[in-house]
Amino acid sequence: MNSNRRNFLRRTSMLGASLVATQTANAQQHQHQETKPATQDHSQHQHTPPKPAAPSTPSKIPSQPETLGAPAPFKPVFTPDIPKLPYKLENGVKVFHLSAEPVHTEFLPAAPWADARKVDAWGYNGSIPGPTIEVQEGDRVRIHFTNNLPEPTTPHWHGLEVPMSQDGVPGIGQWLIMPGETHTYEFMLHQHGTFFYHSHMPMQEMMGMIGFFIVHPRQPQTPRVDKDFGLILQGWAILPNNTVPNTLAMEFNWLTFNGKAGPACTPLIVKHGERVRIRLVNLSMDHHPIHMHGMQFYVTGTEGGRIPEVGWYPGNTVLVGVAQARDIEFEATNIGDWMIHCHLPHHMMNQMVSMVGPMNHSEHMAPPSREMESGMGIITRGHALSDENGPSFGRTLGVPLEQSVSNNVGQDKAAAMVYSCPMHPEVKSDKPGSCPKCNMALTLPKSQVAGAKKKRVPGYPQDMWMTMDAEVARPENSWLPEGWTGAMMGMMTLVRVLPPDKYDRMMALIKEGKYEPGPKWPNKKDAHQHHG
Repeated sequence: MNSNRRNFLRRTSMLGASLVATQTANAQQHQHQETKPATQDHSQHQHTPPKPAAPSTPSKIPSQPETLGAPAPFKPVFTPDIPKLPYKLENGVKVFHLSAEPVHTEFLPAAPWADARKVDAWGYNGSIPGPTIEVQEGDRVRIHFTNNLPEPTTPHWHGLEVPMSQDGVPGIGQWLIMPGETHTYEFMLHQHGTFFYHSHMPMQEMMGMIGFFIVHPRQPQTPRVDKDFGLILQGWAILPNNTVPNTLAMEFNWLTFNGKAGPACTPLIVKHGERVRIRLVNLSMDHHPIHMHGMQFYVTGTEGGRIPEVGWYPGNTVLVGVAQARDIEFEATNIGDWMIHCHLPHHMMNQMVSMVGPMNHSEHMAPPSREMESGMGIITRGHALSDENGPSFGRTLGVPLEQSVSNNVGQDKAAAMVYSCPMHPEVKSDKPGSCPKCNMALTLPKSQVAGAKKKRVPGYPQDMWMTMDAEVARPENSWLPEGWTGAMMGMMTLVRVLPPDKYDRMMALIKEGKYEPGPKWPNKKDAHQHHG
């Protein structure tokens, strides 16, 4: 037994000595590999203390990797309703100026039945979402970032592989950027794909602080696209008569593409036969199944870059998770005005409130959706985990009005009935009877009979149809049929595939800033005659 123990200890000591020798050799080899020419810039790869100074501009910018070759022209991305962030070229570096700041914006213009949906949120350079940064693989970028918010912030370059000191995580790679301060980021781009930037302070994200960071490949991808679009998906909780988003809420009543709610989103204009890419980025509290009508697409990219072609898969609905990007590509083979939208039903509405039935009033079940404040996470009594603040039916924004407009099964209430004489309309009564002038039976108007029957249908009402064509008239909406806006709410826009002649005319209208109205729907009489 002692012999076995001695042999074990001997083998262990020999193994330990071998490991020490190996580690020493590896360390020497590592030191040798990290030895760089004196002209190489190390500033971005060193750990920095809190509140680091802006990185110094190197006297000579390293040349691009030879494997990338000379840059080829790329098809610019069009991000409707979002501007591009301009840059200046300084000694081979693309220099941007980005400012975090409060932004007053508008999700939806005023309509005959409602004021404009004005919003006071936070964004970048006067825009929500922030302006699109568009660069190319192999570029070196320098971003002068100024904090014009009333509290600290930092920007994170989501998906980009940069030195830790440039990643924008406060307290780890850098110190907080305080109000009024400017911090400079500088890094080389060796990836390509759909990326984005956003505040790395979570509640600030819910105030709207996100923007595209598009990196085009050094060499064109195949098959090449003719149109390249970008849409940012966001959700907001905004109480009536308020303009500031409630960032604590778990309920959301405004859903936007590029900071606009349908039908205020600018459509994507495509010529028949073109190959199209749409880049989708989601920074909200919900995942979004984005569905496109009329055509099938392939999912070709994520926030990690382009998927090898063998991994592409077809569909007409793609789930875009929180903090994810999805690129879809398709051939515009089907002429028409095709909706693209989130398919969650509650995300296909504006200013959603619970005004529909049936509502459940059983004492033995969870209560119906609560009032607006509690539905959006505002605690007015009790603590956050108390029973009175527990779950309720649905993810809706209940208001007291719902009790009077909801129609439960077996509801006995009915609207006030007005009976009248067919021969003497001036004779009216609130109950059945006969006319004192001609003794004819008093009757109800057809409209009231139909209305009373509708109110007896369990669940009525559900959906409303409200149009605002004139309020969103712009060149890109030309020729859409009268009333088209009634179908467009929430996270919705259109992909308009036009034949070549109409596409050319559309481009001319956009250049001229002119709008041409669309056709009117025939009334029932005309339709009957037409088909008769």
